[in-house]
Amino acid sequence: MSVSSAQPATGEYGQANRARLRAEVLIVLGLSLGASAVYSVVAIANRLTREEALRDQTATLNAPLSEREVFDLIYQLLGIFFDLVPVALVAFLLWRSSRPHLGRLGIDFTRPGRDSLAGLGLALVIGIPGVLLYLAGRELGVTVQVVPTALDEYWWTVPVLLLSAARAGITEEVIAVGYLFARLRDLGWSTWSIIIGSALLRGTYHVYQGFGAFIGNIAMGILFGWLFSRFGRVLPLVIAHVVIDAAIFVGYPWAAATFAWL
Repeated sequence: MSVSSAQPATGEYGQANRARLRAEVLIVLGLSLGASAVYSVVAIANRLTREEALRDQTATLNAPLSEREVFDLIYQLLGIFFDLVPVALVAFLLWRSSRPHLGRLGIDFTRPGRDSLAGLGLALVIGIPGVLLYLAGRELGVTVQVVPTALDEYWWTVPVLLLSAARAGITEEVIAVGYLFARLRDLGWSTWSIIIGSALLRGTYHVYQGFGAFIGNIAMGILFGWLFSRFGRVLPLVIAHVVIDAAIFVGYPWAAATFAWL
């Protein structure tokens, strides 16, 4: 299934409907990645105006939410659940009565094996250069120290970290790629305008980590956007993202102890 075959022509939408679509996109982003981008810009402004150098600051991705174990678990699970609600919203908005129901998002579950292999390969292509770029950013002083997890070691820590990785992969790829491609094409955007716009959004909601993360995520967004425009499938992108984040979140305690000099 190609992306172009999955959506109506722009001419099918009148001016009033296009205005509603623009409002819909702003609402969806305001409930999800757009809000994250705004907070991220404020966060980097806060970091840059401190006396402490950027390289000496820290960003924790998975932090404890309560000092009490059971409530920490509850808060973690609630956070993951409610962060996925915007994904349910875009699935509802783009659901079609005919199969594949989520075809406009690039989701059809017809090739799980091929999608999984493609996702794993893409994780290797993105993950290794991503680590090198992070280390380079730390050396140049333009990237903060990113702590993937500061959770205490409970029986549920690893499952929650895996769920957190799934949340990030599903939310970012379904909304920043699948949803934006569908709606921005409806609004008449060209393919490369969508790719660049999506990549800039991805970079912006990661800029709180520093400018190395900003550039790296733009590059990742351009690659992911091009792949989606070429093949029309979002599941390999989700799988790649989840694998990368899971390796970072779960592997961090081991890596921090083994490679303390980094």
